[in-house]
Amino acid sequence: MTQKDITFVADFLTEHFNEAPELYNRKGKYFNVERVGQYLKDEDDDLVSPPNTEGNQWFNFLKNSTHLKESPLLFPYYPEKSLHFVKRQMEGVIDQCLQKPADVIGKSVHQAVCMSLYKTSKSEDSTPQLFKLPFLWNDKTSNIHYVLFTILENSISKIYILRRHTDTSRSVSNGILAVDFGNFLNNSINESSDSRCYSCLDAHFYDDETVTVVLKESVEQEGKERVLAQLPLS
Repeated sequence: MTQKDITFVADFLTEHFNEAPELYNRKGKYFNVERVGQYLKDEDDDLVSPPNTEGNQWFNFLKNSTHLKESPLLFPYYPEKSLHFVKRQMEGVIDQCLQKPADVIGKSVHQAVCMSLYKTSKSEDSTPQLFKLPFLWNDKTSNIHYVLFTILENSISKIYILRRHTDTSRSVSNGILAVDFGNFLNNSINESSDSRCYSCLDAHFYDDETVTVVLKESVEQEGKERVLAQLPLS
């Protein structure tokens, strides 16, 4: 150890482990605990060595502000408590704030439509994940919700588009349809469908009228493995 290290340790002990007669009647040690560690104890007891807030600009600002001093928007400060205590207090307030919206939203949600997308064998120990992507989009102009998704297994070259009106009492044409990317990028009808077949890796709405897809060529060749395409929704 260097002399600097020894001096650092000595200063630490001198500052934090002096005898403190005013603490003799308190439970625990008779010296000041390390000032960082006391904040991390999961206890409701007051801090042994609370911070000195004198000269703190934020506290002075609140103290001199008529409107903010008693504002319910500011989370109360507990200078005598640890961070664990403050964390529990804040979690309680957040839970209370979220409970009412959760109850209201939960009671307002109901099933609008049920569609069977695929079936799996009940004898299987673990059902494979066949439903992939999905990406949500809300067309505020037409008041229509869109869901883009793919179904793995036999239809990897297809992307499905589900459309529902935001007003559940109204319906839209072609509520669900599939777009097949199999060999639509072939330059001519003479090309073999096996040599230029594509599957969808990802799909997002670019805007209300355009869908962006990332396609993968089934037979990978140098420089032809991925295609980025933008397709008009119409």
